[in-house]
Amino acid sequence: MNPLYRNDPPGQYPPSWYAETAVLDAERPALTGAVRVDLAIVGAGFTGLWAALTAARAGLSVVVLDAHRVGFGASGRNGGQVGTGLRMDQGWLEGQIGKGPARAVWDVSEAGKEQLRDFCASHAPEAAYTPGVASGHYSAGEARHYAEETERLATNYGYTDIEILDAAAMQALVKTTSYTGGILDMGAGHIHPLRYALALGRAAEAAGAVIHERSEVTHITPGEKVTLHTPSGQVTADHVIIGANGYLPPGICPQVDARVMPINSFIAATEPLPDRWQEVLARDIAVADDKFVVNYYRFSEDRRFLFGGRESYSIGFPTEMKGALAQRMTTLFPQLKGVRIDYAWGGTLGITMNRLPSVQRIGPNILSGAGFSGHGVALSGITGRIMAEAVIGQAGRFDVMADLPFQRFPGGSALRGPLNTLAMTWYALRDRLGV
Repeated sequence: MNPLYRNDPPGQYPPSWYAETAVLDAERPALTGAVRVDLAIVGAGFTGLWAALTAARAGLSVVVLDAHRVGFGASGRNGGQVGTGLRMDQGWLEGQIGKGPARAVWDVSEAGKEQLRDFCASHAPEAAYTPGVASGHYSAGEARHYAEETERLATNYGYTDIEILDAAAMQALVKTTSYTGGILDMGAGHIHPLRYALALGRAAEAAGAVIHERSEVTHITPGEKVTLHTPSGQVTADHVIIGANGYLPPGICPQVDARVMPINSFIAATEPLPDRWQEVLARDIAVADDKFVVNYYRFSEDRRFLFGGRESYSIGFPTEMKGALAQRMTTLFPQLKGVRIDYAWGGTLGITMNRLPSVQRIGPNILSGAGFSGHGVALSGITGRIMAEAVIGQAGRFDVMADLPFQRFPGGSALRGPLNTLAMTWYALRDRLGV
């Protein structure tokens, strides 16, 4: 079955707390007939919508095609955490590409956070951007690593928004005895991601872009002019941007398949806990820990505990999500045993072998950005913008990200799933054993 529809009925948002609390737009019409534009974009998530908004504001004619709805995929389902940097830290990145290029990548990622904050302030106050993301660690070795990276960011990058927390301070903030310390990054934050995506869609349309929903791209014909084919129409464009990330069906673009693998993650939302939420978090922050199979969580505006984790590497979602998420949640926070879970949903994201985003030229007039590896709320949006800048003729920031090193999955798309599942299972076992 087409993975676009394996877990989701066509055009229906998942049964999430996000969809329940967002003002959804009327469904936009599917593409019919033939259309000619300057730029065609595949995917109406953060990447595609920021590309559309940027290009339309520059005066290009823009069409966005999505198999489902605006913000339907990972952009509207994720944990809402607006993280700093990339999935891999700056010290590691400096070792891979050198200090100068690493600084250039840092500047792009910081621009992504600033872009998101500014847009939420001007166009999406309902997304409720809130500063503060803590990271919890489990060992003395991890504590040393956090301290070294925090010092590096302050000394080499002028980033002083991170506070190091010892065990007592961390447990006063995040009320679990599992963590032996952590950090609090007030330059990071959290949002309602679906409201943010919907506002981006409306802003792109106001700038002149046209969005067609329920318009799956089934084939791409490259050439001097690129043609995107859908079941009921086609778009011919001077340039194409592919921003479908983990929702790109296999075979549409083999160059992306070779670098990016889709995996699933899941979130539960409890009943509202207006009088108890500070039994878990002392402040309205988001938290992620440094397990390889990460736990991530925060409270919603109505004080539901949004708890995410439990990655899987098969296409299909499990038939039962609540029990496994509740077990992970109460292992960290025994005080939540017996709390009712009202929502549970899954989504698909794209990861890469080295956890760096994959930004690439597929051809002279086809660009792709994907593989944000769980760090994409701000990073995917700035990637969309810099791809649109490259189309316009300003390729400096695109080249910075396109020069990041990448690794192909062994055996290509056919073996990326089985081999990565073996690796992930091993790391998940290490997490459970505390190795």
